[in-house]
Amino acid sequence: QVQLVESGGGLVQAGGSLRLSCAASGRTFGRYTMGWFRQAPGKEREFVADIRWSGGLTSYADSVKGRFTISRDYAKNMVYLQMNSLKPEDTAVYYCASKTAGTVAYDYWGQGTQVTVSS
Repeated sequence: QVQLVESGGGLVQAGGSLRLSCAASGRTFGRYTMGWFRQAPGKEREFVADIRWSGGLTSYADSVKGRFTISRDYAKNMVYLQMNSLKPEDTAVYYCASKTAGTVAYDYWGQGTQVTVSS
């Protein structure tokens, strides 16, 4: 049973930083891609960043490029999202997700962690 558990959300002022963590278990993640998504109130869920578990290839949404960094700790089965220069529009529930590398659909999701950025 795959489990993804996010942590690290909270309330921060604009310009501040937060680091989200995702603890992954239940599969050998070497052939998988890990992603971060977010959903703001009244909006659809959107892609934030992803990382190929093997090799570490990353991609980012344009809205977070240069401010957010995704990384993974292979030994600990952890994925992180370092968020700097936060803006009020980054306020959302952030989700960790997993998919087989090279496929489109993410098949496992965490429960989400709330990030609120005050102006």
